[in-house]
Amino acid sequence: MKEQGDIIRGWVRKARSDEVAFEASLKAGAFDAACFHAQQAVEKYLKAFLFQRGKEFPFTHNLAKLVEICAVTEPSFGTLMDIVAPLTPYAVELRYDADFWPTHEVAEEAGLAVSKVRDFVVSLLPEELTET
Repeated sequence: MKEQGDIIRGWVRKARSDEVAFEASLKAGAFDAACFHAQQAVEKYLKAFLFQRGKEFPFTHNLAKLVEICAVTEPSFGTLMDIVAPLTPYAVELRYDADFWPTHEVAEEAGLAVSKVRDFVVSLLPEELTET
């Protein structure tokens, strides 16, 4: 069985992989894919925090719900609500919406959200868990 630290490092590593996919998609002009990977990265950072704190979390893509759960342990997570809320639909609903074609600006905003959440979460995790 994996140790807690290994699982947290795995979540962080997967989040960083989604950030790489975000950047590649953005560069390629696949802005819908970029938005999807932005949502996925944020979701994984939040789940890494929850796992590190020993908190159970539902299998959900709803970032607001995950932030609410994080805020029970660390109230300052409430400051992320407005940042993550626009990303939730990128996980599933808009992924299969044939009319969803975000602009470069929308994708860039999603990327800024990832940076803010990443920096926030990483600041709360032990450094040895965020090294990949």
